Amino acid sequence: MADYDHPQFASPPCFMHELDPAFRAETEDDQAAYDVSRWRKAQRERLIAERLAIPAEERTRLAGLIADRLDKEAGDPNGRIFSFYWPFRGEPDLRPWMQLVIDRGGRIALPVVIAKGEPLEFRLWSPGDKLERGIWNIPVPAAGEPVAPDIVISPLVGVDAARYRLGYGGGFYDRTLAAMATRPLVIGVGYASARLATIYPQWHDVPMGRVIVV
Repeated sequence: MADYDHPQFASPPCFMHELDPAFRAETEDDQAAYDVSRWRKAQRERLIAERLAIPAEERTRLAGLIADRLDKEAGDPNGRIFSFYWPFRGEPDLRPWMQLVIDRGGRIALPVVIAKGEPLEFRLWSPGDKLERGIWNIPVPAAGEPVAPDIVISPLVGVDAARYRLGYGGGFYDRTLAAMATRPLVIGVGYASARLATIYPQWHDVPMGRVIVV
């Protein structure tokens, strides 16, 4: 019986890695990306659980400390557009500071997911404007002028010393920042428990300009 007739393999073994070193490199890169994805998923679940375990009163106190830091980091809001976020799954609730930005002459935008795999759209919003449910049921402006914010306040699930952000895994912030002609100042905000030694940044990850964790 010929070797290829023997039912040892479901299909003939591949020896492309012996003929072309690039084949081995590509396979190893794919495996590394898969390993990072699995690691990030596990860390994401752990960090969100830890965040939700923080008592509501403590989260409110920490949000106040973050707001105080943002006052210093962001500077005078007059005439500038700030992209905020609607708090989700224990994220710092910065809506009181958002109102202060408005009172001081700043304008507010909220991020909207337009489609999977596409950059976010930032829409102007003011208190009282209609909101609708977006991805993950997060409230987003039902209408509003698309704008390019001057400052983006970005919530963190995790963050490392190089200011790379671990988010929810959709890649929306990284994709959006990479597509912007003029990159805004991005300030990541979160709790001290979000600190990681590294998130094992990949080619598509974009570091933030500044980070505030308390």
